[in-house]
Amino acid sequence: MPETTGPARIRLDGGVATELHRAGIPLTPPWWMTRALLSDARRRVLKGVHERFLTAGADVVTANTFRCNLRTLRAAGLEDAGLGWMVHAAVGVALAARNAAGSPRTRVVASMAPVADAYRPDLVPDDETLHVEHRWLATELSRAGVDTVLVETMNTAREARVALAEVLGTGATAWVSFVCGDDARLLSGEPLAEAARAVEADGAAAVLVNCTDPARTEECLRTLRASVSGPIGAYPNLEDRGADVPAGTTSWEPKAFGDLLARWCDEYDLTLVGGCCGTTPEHLAAMSDRLGA
Repeated sequence: MPETTGPARIRLDGGVATELHRAGIPLTPPWWMTRALLSDARRRVLKGVHERFLTAGADVVTANTFRCNLRTLRAAGLEDAGLGWMVHAAVGVALAARNAAGSPRTRVVASMAPVADAYRPDLVPDDETLHVEHRWLATELSRAGVDTVLVETMNTAREARVALAEVLGTGATAWVSFVCGDDARLLSGEPLAEAARAVEADGAAAVLVNCTDPARTEECLRTLRASVSGPIGAYPNLEDRGADVPAGTTSWEPKAFGDLLARWCDEYDLTLVGGCCGTTPEHLAAMSDRLGA
């Protein structure tokens, strides 16, 4: 299988969406995170989020393409303006942040999410539709100059494998990450072990778990380490959940997060580490400090 290139341990960035929310950009449908691409002022906010994660020690800046897929852009009524410009704008902001940081080890990767809903495996469409929609985004990302795609928050093995195939079809590298529930199972109920082995066999350069709380993430890491032979990683969800809890709220102290990720790296030999929703630059800085150079 392809090897993950770059440093022996790659530090991912943190919760871009929740940082945008904290900066006053609403994460509401149909725009979600793509709202940050609609004006120069908002793109400057997004660039600042990327730069703060890089300053905190991230080796990766993840372009804000999580919701730059066909469904979201069509729902926002962008057909007349052309759908691809949002993808290129997101990648352009990430590249600008990388250039501003001036770090030669920093790489820009793009996010590819489920075409419908990251937390609703029952909404995953048929294979033909999946191929069409993931192929469109993979092609636009390739045209924008992206050579690594993070296929993330996948809740079924079927969609993960389709997205992976379309990314690889452009010649790009793909990291595949699953969101899980109890007992190291995807939200679809499928065993993570089977899904991980399938995407590794298909050509994923790394297999990860994301947007899953730390306790469930650790259970998943035990499964991944026993199931695949290549690089694995994790970027857990730190958000406190509840009807009256503001988005992005977390009870995790940065030092505790840094200690946790350092332990995971030692115990499970992680290659890629970072944070998902609720992870601030302060959390990432604490992690980077624990991991060292």
